[in-house]
Amino acid sequence: MAENEAEFGRKVWDIFDEITGAKATDCNLKRDNANINGDTAMGAMLQYGSNAAREYYLEKMVDPEIAGLHRNGDIHIHDLDFYGWTTTCTQIELRRLFKGGFDTGHGHLREPKSIGSYAALAAIAIQSNQNDQHGGQSIVDFDYAMGDGVRLTYDRYLREANDIYCTLFGTEEGEEDIDDPQEFRIRYAMVKTCRDTYQAMEGLIHNLNTMHSRAGAQIPFSSINYGMDTTPEGRMVIRNVLLATEAGLGNGETPIFPIHIFKVKEGVNYNPGEPNYDLFKLACRVSAKRLFPNFSFIDAPYNLQYYKPGHPETEVAYMGCRTRVMANSYDPTREIVNGRGNLSFTSVNLPRIAILSNHNIDFFFEQLDRKIDLVIDQLLDRFELQAQKKARNYPFLMQQGIWLDSDNLKPDDEVREVLKHGTLTMGFIGLAETLKALTGYHHGESKEAQNLGLEIVGYMRQRMDQATKKHGMNFSLIATPAEGLSGRFVRMDAEKFGKIPGVTDREYYTNSFHIPVYYDISAWDKIKLEAPYHALTNGGHISYVELDGDPTENLDAFEQVVRCMKESGIGYGSINHPVDRDPVCGYTGIIGDTCPLCGRSEHDGHENFERIRRITGYLVGTVDRFNNAKKAEVRDRVKHSLGTGCGTMEQV
Repeated sequence: MAENEAEFGRKVWDIFDEITGAKATDCNLKRDNANINGDTAMGAMLQYGSNAAREYYLEKMVDPEIAGLHRNGDIHIHDLDFYGWTTTCTQIELRRLFKGGFDTGHGHLREPKSIGSYAALAAIAIQSNQNDQHGGQSIVDFDYAMGDGVRLTYDRYLREANDIYCTLFGTEEGEEDIDDPQEFRIRYAMVKTCRDTYQAMEGLIHNLNTMHSRAGAQIPFSSINYGMDTTPEGRMVIRNVLLATEAGLGNGETPIFPIHIFKVKEGVNYNPGEPNYDLFKLACRVSAKRLFPNFSFIDAPYNLQYYKPGHPETEVAYMGCRTRVMANSYDPTREIVNGRGNLSFTSVNLPRIAILSNHNIDFFFEQLDRKIDLVIDQLLDRFELQAQKKARNYPFLMQQGIWLDSDNLKPDDEVREVLKHGTLTMGFIGLAETLKALTGYHHGESKEAQNLGLEIVGYMRQRMDQATKKHGMNFSLIATPAEGLSGRFVRMDAEKFGKIPGVTDREYYTNSFHIPVYYDISAWDKIKLEAPYHALTNGGHISYVELDGDPTENLDAFEQVVRCMKESGIGYGSINHPVDRDPVCGYTGIIGDTCPLCGRSEHDGHENFERIRRITGYLVGTVDRFNNAKKAEVRDRVKHSLGTGCGTMEQV
């Protein structure tokens, strides 16, 4: 026992030495989350606590066999530093939260009465809930909820307009001398409400890029879903949040948060003549400039099966990085997005299993089966720790009724039963490298490899469905959003097996089921090859396309990519393109070695150019915060042509 404690102390000591003595640019430990500035006091304190907690849980609370698998790189337990405390993420319903107001622990906030207060309280709610969880916060009813604030604001300005008339003409009877007093009232209220709505959306975006959580170490990981509200109020919200995003922050910077997710649906916003078609066009324009919004597709069959017109809670929503929570085996009468989220997830190192299988596919599936058994047991063990927590351990998430059914809990009640609305999730990484190890080709190169890839992912999904049925809980499969993990697995495998061409010879494993970022393929082929995996990964998924040049100069082509995603069965997708900014002259666009506006170079002694890039679903304002593996991945990313295809890729 004493020897184990001494070893634990030595590990923590070494970790603290590295965090204390190294710059973030030289220390992967301080760059495992690009949303944290590891060179600040609070960023360093978060890293001290996180890394010490991981060691503690592996030594004291995780089953030794599972802990060994994690340490050796066979599996990866995500957010291990919060293992015994909290859950990952939540889909927040603002309408319910705002009714009657809420309490953040330092006093009660009254029910909002204007669009300005609606937007301010939305930011406060995201920040407050972020302090109860380690993952992201997603607003699922943004346009609907903010629309209520617009309605209240408009009604107030109508009354104000009436007061103006009464002041000018003494009584309402004097209006007979005015050409159209009602038209004036409406115009006055509309102009004032639209102005307030824009300012509210601008304020929300500024707040979510400046307010901090978790002891000041990072801004909240926030997402907002919108696009389906066709009321005048909802449309005003959607238009103005897009325009505020397009305008950027105070000096024209691209906002990093919130992640915007525009919900696309035939009959609502997809085709000309539909109520929100103009807003879909605007969403494409803004995304072509600012990288947001991303696009989710309600008509994808696995999303459409839950959709009920007139019931926003049945519109599938996404967390920004990719997480999706919808099916509810625990309570099939409430397959809704509101008040639910992921409890935890653990990823499997697929390429290692493939390497050890030595081209024997039957052996691969046998070993995969064993790993899945262990992951299911580990997820259930972690759930048991989470379930023993009390409502008071989650002062906002549970005691303010954010989580489904938590409003029935007393402070000392266990959260066990209400947590069962959430998901226990297995993830995977490196399908491309797995296929290369098994067949010599990845799924962008070969029809046989694509078919095997679908068989592998389909089998993992089948095992999650079986676990759901057996345990009466919501097991799901996610296409892992690997940030630090992409480099961790391959680094360990390269040390163990050497540099295997196409498998361990780069600094990263390819994210989830994606076609490798370095592979030359058309946008259309990439979309069509990745789309079938979205249907299998019910815990979350995303597909990217990389475009070259400035897409604002060809919005039709940009829109065609979004339409190809929708028609191919993608559930959630995004388009990457260069977004650079010179902080000296303010130019925003594509910058090479010199600024096109002022002509200065990046190394002239002034500030470096800002190069906004996407990492596992969210944006980062500087590539310097990426870990080494992600820097290498960004360096290797090829642009996807809008031609008909390339090379020797077989049509699948």
